[in-house]
Amino acid sequence: MSTTNPSTAQAPAKANSKSRVVVASLVGTSIEFYDFYVYATAAVLVFPRLFFPNAEGATALLSSFAVFGVAFIARPLGSIIFGHFGDKVGRKGTLVASLLTMGIATFLIGCLPTAEMSGWSFWAPALLVVMRFAQGLALGGEWSGAALLATENAPANKRAVWGTFPQLGAPIGFILANGLFLILSINLDNEQFDSWGWRVPFLASAVMVIIGLYVRMKLVETPAFQKAVDSGEVSKLPLGRVFRFSWRAMIAGTFIMLATYVLFYLMTTFTLSYGTAAKTEEAARAAAEKAGKVFDPESFASGLGYARNDFLIMLIVGVVFFGIFTLVSGPLAEKFGRRKTLLVVTAGIFVFGFTFSPLFDGGTAGVMTLLIIGFTLMGLTFGPMGAMLPELFPTNVRYTGSAIAYNVSSILGAAVAPFIAVALWQAADGSPWLVGIYLSSMAVLTFIALWVTRETKDVDYVNHSS
Repeated sequence: MSTTNPSTAQAPAKANSKSRVVVASLVGTSIEFYDFYVYATAAVLVFPRLFFPNAEGATALLSSFAVFGVAFIARPLGSIIFGHFGDKVGRKGTLVASLLTMGIATFLIGCLPTAEMSGWSFWAPALLVVMRFAQGLALGGEWSGAALLATENAPANKRAVWGTFPQLGAPIGFILANGLFLILSINLDNEQFDSWGWRVPFLASAVMVIIGLYVRMKLVETPAFQKAVDSGEVSKLPLGRVFRFSWRAMIAGTFIMLATYVLFYLMTTFTLSYGTAAKTEEAARAAAEKAGKVFDPESFASGLGYARNDFLIMLIVGVVFFGIFTLVSGPLAEKFGRRKTLLVVTAGIFVFGFTFSPLFDGGTAGVMTLLIIGFTLMGLTFGPMGAMLPELFPTNVRYTGSAIAYNVSSILGAAVAPFIAVALWQAADGSPWLVGIYLSSMAVLTFIALWVTRETKDVDYVNHSS
């Protein structure tokens, strides 16, 4: 059953210009991904010893990643909440709310006491979990709204190109977050960084949130949503409607995103852990003694032994390729279709998984090659998703449906990817070859999902309601 929302029934006085759409979708997702990556980096570099000081080695890292995964558990709930209002009230207000929620949670993480402070051994990590949950709720509603903002304002035959605008927020947010961490770690010693330096990226997010809110407040509703309002097709309960009429699309979208999620979080989180882990047991023991901790040889897994700053620079170089090929993917998906483009790229991800061990063992040149190839594939697979996932759903459930598919996939892929990768790394006695097999396996599932899904390039995007 459908109803017209009287609060949104009046047509907007003017349409969104291309520059406003680009800035609003790009700035918003850049801030959202910046906030998320700030935690992802801190989860590897400082949180194990600041919030889990009684755990050792890989155990502390796994505890930090477990909190990292809490946000992914919250994301499907966020997709339901924000999706409901995005499909019923409108895209604009929902996008403002998601950005504000993420900004407040991130700022408060920067204000938290650490577990090493007297009386905070329990409450510090507990509050960290609460803030991570809030971050996950916000991100659950952010991506889908930004993708709809871009694609529902796009000209005919340009949805895949415009759909890459919000996708660029991922590499931009990563570079901003890790670049700031890099600058701080270069200019601060370890004691200063652990004492207060790690807080700066979290607190600095407030400035960017204000900018993002300013841009988004100037938006008007998208033509597709306004058409649904004018024709009385706004759904009273988008969640029930999407499960009744579009459940196949949700399942397909979930598995279409799976390899993308696994690839990205292996490339950003696992590689940083593996790259900066001690190369030998003796080096790990010396590092533990220097930090005043007892070394646990049972939890030791050898890595590449790079200095933290050196590997961050390598990651940032790789992410530049992520951004470039995100832009490249739009015209490719427009010319050849979303499905065909993603089938080819997913096959490339499958092959790439088998190169993990030889490239990681190939010295700096091998590691840099792995990062460039991995992030190139990431751009090519992530870029078209901004158009394909929303195109699977009718206008009046598009926000809810695409958000649920995107965020349920985040649990199956990204939430468990760092955890599984660390476990496989330990199981293989410090070798990454099982991690590569894991990536290739996920690529198979995505390939099957794409194979059984129709091409979405030519759907009627504005006049399509369930």
